[in-house]
Amino acid sequence: MTPEFVAHFAVEWVAAWNSHDLTRILQHYTDDFEMSSPKIIEIADEASGTLTGKPAVSAYWARAIERIPDLHFELIASLCGVNTAVLYYRGAGGRLAAEVFFFNAEGKVYKACANYED
Repeated sequence: MTPEFVAHFAVEWVAAWNSHDLTRILQHYTDDFEMSSPKIIEIADEASGTLTGKPAVSAYWARAIERIPDLHFELIASLCGVNTAVLYYRGAGGRLAAEVFFFNAEGKVYKACANYED
């Protein structure tokens, strides 16, 4: 993991989300990745707040994009760790968000955790 990799990932990840193209968004993730978010509880009606695998997460993200058609992310900062990255950004409604991404050896996300401003 290098700061250059994380910076490139951050720019591409935000651009993918801003395009609302699920195929482009999902290309950053392994097929069996795990996503945790308090929004999963609300939008996907999953009490654990966690979904596993592209089909489940894709369905959740499709509903989110449908519910928020003007969804736009603005990157504030990207932080580099050991096989991890944190993206700090403004998301829906201008609310602050931070996501932690765990990367495998191929540079794909196998686990992600989203955190939101109250």
